[in-house]
Amino acid sequence: MLALAFIGDLSMGRPTDHSHRTAWLASRLAAEDGGSDRDCQAAHDVSLLRWSGCTANAAGFDHLLGDDVAGRDALFEMTLPINAERAAAIVPLAEIHCEVSGEIACQLGMDDQVEAGLRNIFETWDGRGNPGRLAAGDVPPVVYHVTLASDLEILSRARGLDAALEKIASLSNGKYPAPLVQRLRQSAPAWLAMLDEDQPRPPAQDLALHERDVALDLVADVADLKLPWLAGQSRQVAACAAATAAQLGLDLNTQALLQRAGLIHAVGRAALPNHLWERAGRLSAADRERVRLMPYWTFRAASHIPMLKAEADLASYAYERLDGSGHFRSLAAASLTVPHRVIATAVALVALRSARPWRPAFDAAGAARILRDEAAQGRFDAEVVEAAIAALAGSRPRATAKTAISLSAREADVLRRISLGESNKEVARVLEISPSTVRTHIESVFRKLECSTRAAATLKAFTLGLI
Repeated sequence: MLALAFIGDLSMGRPTDHSHRTAWLASRLAAEDGGSDRDCQAAHDVSLLRWSGCTANAAGFDHLLGDDVAGRDALFEMTLPINAERAAAIVPLAEIHCEVSGEIACQLGMDDQVEAGLRNIFETWDGRGNPGRLAAGDVPPVVYHVTLASDLEILSRARGLDAALEKIASLSNGKYPAPLVQRLRQSAPAWLAMLDEDQPRPPAQDLALHERDVALDLVADVADLKLPWLAGQSRQVAACAAATAAQLGLDLNTQALLQRAGLIHAVGRAALPNHLWERAGRLSAADRERVRLMPYWTFRAASHIPMLKAEADLASYAYERLDGSGHFRSLAAASLTVPHRVIATAVALVALRSARPWRPAFDAAGAARILRDEAAQGRFDAEVVEAAIAALAGSRPRATAKTAISLSAREADVLRRISLGESNKEVARVLEISPSTVRTHIESVFRKLECSTRAAATLKAFTLGLI
């Protein structure tokens, strides 16, 4: 949950303690509203997972606003002009967000209140919310608790407390119910003062954080949803890194650490807008500097997710190079251990073997040739490169299904293609079938997975081991 909250805050352009602070405020607001312990826990959990679906619609927001991170930051600070055309374009993006975050709650085994809150998080008191335009009484109360707490947290930082409360009051009986706004206005000064005290405390001081045995693969899949053509690549990096370590004779603990580091190596990408990753050719100096910060943000995850401190630290070396040309630390060979070299090599090799918007994937021989050339020029460790090539040799193993849901071979092929962001026409051309047949397969997949968006189907299929 903490990892997903961290990714969400980065994706929304928020400070990385936003979800924690919102959880603290929302749980108190729920209690002030007469909520039970379960209601308070739901407000806390929905706050941490509220932005967990935002990687799934990042491409849409980047196209709509020109910058998915800064654009959504302005949207939630209420400084982004919204005309009818823009409002209409946001509706399907809200649907994607809600379905994916609801699916994440389901995979985490969360309380039904939490899943319902996430699936309706953009609904409003006046019935004009998204995606379902629910009437006031049909909106789960946790939505109002979390939305109001989040708006207070965001607006008080951006405008100061008095202006934040004035803006919130203007939205009474519109975005949220007036009685709840009044309760918040009475308590907000004291609550924010408590939050701003300079003392360490957990995100929700008086609420138990759930202990759950959840595969870290889910975090990897959520991070990869930010760019459709990255679907499944963090899993591939993890597998390659662990297999490379085995080839090199590293111990089992190091293999496991590298596998987990591979899964989270891309969480820092959430902080950067999608268009930076989709341009062909050399980036400007300013954009290159922004890209250099991706592993820095992965490193920062360690301070927010103590249980993943070692993994996040190792993952942040994924773009270092032996000649000092890498980032973000720009370390040279003497400072880079074998695990550092393994994670960097695995990331580079998987990237070469995967398609990008500006080039097709390299075959095994082509990727090996490029990586060996890089090693000869002093950027990668030649021994590690050979181990990685050997580890990734041959076909990649198919996932093992963890569910009774069954997809036909053709349905799995279609889902695998659309998970990479391909259109129906592109899938039809690659698989040599008609677009109408592609559409039929997609409808069948959606029905079997109980999903209505491609992003949600992709996430569920990876989680269940169907692709």
